[in-house]
Amino acid sequence: MIFQISYTQPLLCTAAPCRINIIDKENGWPVPLVELRTTHDMRFVSDNAGNIAFDLPALMNKKVWFTIIGHGYTVPKDGFGYRGVLLEPRSGETLSVEVERVVPGKRLGRITGSGLFSESQKLGLHREWKDQGILGCDTIQLTSYKNRLFWSWGDTKIARYPLGLFHIIGATSPLKPLKSFEPPIALRYSYFSEKPGEPKVIARMPGKGPTWITGLVSLPDSQNRVRLVAVYTKIESHLTSYEFGLCEWNEEKEIFEQLQVLWNKSSGDSCPSLLPLGHPVFMKNDSGEELVLFGDPFPALQCRADYESWKDPAKWKRLTPQKNVPTFKDKKFLVPHRGSIAWNAFRNKWVAVFTEMGGEPSELGEIWYAEAKKPIGPWINAVKVVTHDKYTFYNPRIHQNFTPSGSPILLFEGTYTREFSKTKAPTPRHDYNQILYRIDLDDPAFDFSSK
Repeated sequence: MIFQISYTQPLLCTAAPCRINIIDKENGWPVPLVELRTTHDMRFVSDNAGNIAFDLPALMNKKVWFTIIGHGYTVPKDGFGYRGVLLEPRSGETLSVEVERVVPGKRLGRITGSGLFSESQKLGLHREWKDQGILGCDTIQLTSYKNRLFWSWGDTKIARYPLGLFHIIGATSPLKPLKSFEPPIALRYSYFSEKPGEPKVIARMPGKGPTWITGLVSLPDSQNRVRLVAVYTKIESHLTSYEFGLCEWNEEKEIFEQLQVLWNKSSGDSCPSLLPLGHPVFMKNDSGEELVLFGDPFPALQCRADYESWKDPAKWKRLTPQKNVPTFKDKKFLVPHRGSIAWNAFRNKWVAVFTEMGGEPSELGEIWYAEAKKPIGPWINAVKVVTHDKYTFYNPRIHQNFTPSGSPILLFEGTYTREFSKTKAPTPRHDYNQILYRIDLDDPAFDFSSK
């Protein structure tokens, strides 16, 4: 039965929120993803413009203590050891909170999901931004393809049901998708879709369970045609792979199609240890032959950089990825979890960004930078560049080509999620989404000449 309610009293107009703007004390940039929490556990999180629209009527015009959870940004402790600020919010006014960055990584903002400027829009700002139909997505795979960037993501949250999209979504963008490398940022994609406002799945392979893809790469074939290819895996319970295979992009259908099965659990054979997984990079050997290397983070397989070599396991060469990396500061050894590498012209070295296995304060949320003269290592001088407060940040991917050649700016993104962490309550809007960070390689933190 549906009841209709008629109002005989005029509706009360709500007062304008108080704008709280979070600012990096060092450079004056807005800082996204900083949480202010009241003493009765009301949570407010800054958006991509560093804004919070504070709108609790009971706390307006009163002094309010806000604890700060900043994931690499903080304020000094008070006399009792609390980190926070005392503010007096007033309707329509603007308050600024300066936070200090404790690691080299500068958080530029969220680049997937909804509500990138949700707090700002409550304040009448950034009204031009429109959401693109998804709430969250996992783990980026990215390559250039036919003069565009080709993006793909794993499991994806949508609004209409708790179970989302589980066979990869994809999009394209310009090769240089960002106009600025300072916040606020707003990265817009051209999603593959069957109806407006909702991306479609693009890698549904035969078999039960979700499909993931990895090792996404664009390669020429013997006729010099460009082929977009990847490894797919089928997933069963407990995030276990039961099949690996090769797949290829069908331009007309806008989907990946199965090329061949490399292994299936039902065969009784062990899963092959040599597969073109992770994030590919290109290099030339001493003979000038172009190779493609696959690894996550460090190279574990190489082959000639052409379609025929990629799809023929007999032409794959095994490499031995480095198992741990010494830190620059104290020469302790870290165990990498996942990540990526790239050649960096500014450093004139190969650079890596990876998640530390078993890090502190986050088991899978501490991100490190390292360098090597060759892609196979040895990798040395690890420096922590990003930290998270009991929250996971996995599968970081370097975007070397977003910035001009020779620039000291290095950009990378990763998945921000409560999974595998000690945090039970997810961060609203931000959880299970991609966050973009920046490090400046001319920062004194990367001056390794002193030791």
